[in-house]
Amino acid sequence: MQLGTRWPVGGQPPRNLPEVVVDAVRGVEEELVADEVSTAGWAWTLTWLEGLPIVELDDGTLVTYDAQRDTATVRQSGDEDTDDDDY
Repeated sequence: MQLGTRWPVGGQPPRNLPEVVVDAVRGVEEELVADEVSTAGWAWTLTWLEGLPIVELDDGTLVTYDAQRDTATVRQSGDEDTDDDDY
């Protein structure tokens, strides 16, 4: 595993992320705004596992990437596998 970078909620994600992952991150951020969640001081953390990006929000939300299907999956902490949101 290799640490990538951190960036604030609402900030510009790293350019090397697949577009579908960026779309998933933006979707999570839009939901937080719609739910009026205060994200002051929150950030995303990008790590690379076996060459694939894993993006984690400070609240435990994970965005993972499936390169074969070119999809991103959002998992909230405590989610079951059946509740995944694919983008």
